[in-house]
Amino acid sequence: MNIDSQLSRAKEYCEGKGARFTNLREKVYELLLNKSSSVGAYELLDELKVTESGAKPATVYRTLDFLLEFGLVHRLESTNAFVACHHFDCSHPVQFLICDNCGLVKEIQSEGLKETLDKQANSVGFKVSKQTIEAHGTCALCQ
Repeated sequence: MNIDSQLSRAKEYCEGKGARFTNLREKVYELLLNKSSSVGAYELLDELKVTESGAKPATVYRTLDFLLEFGLVHRLESTNAFVACHHFDCSHPVQFLICDNCGLVKEIQSEGLKETLDKQANSVGFKVSKQTIEAHGTCALCQ
């Protein structure tokens, strides 16, 4: 799916949930959609300042909070960075493959992983509310 159609889907999705997909939110999401690697908030700020000279760190963090809340982006805990989610209109467990050499990030769906984790958690009386797994290594191009 191309970036324009992804942005259009995101706008419709947010409006369907009663939220505005403002120009700033769209710009930050578009910046993330154009990346194959994760991006830190300050890197986003630097890129945003090209078109929004008055952008401040708080602006980016508030925008990222909105995008996270609506599932349009994911936060990579291990690197404190963000990646766009391309299938935000469904609830899904998240697994990431992160290349430690070039920074490439691939979101995958591991067959049976959620069910196995839920089963193991339930066996000790734990209920999983959110699951994100980050696997670090080397991508095919860097090997």
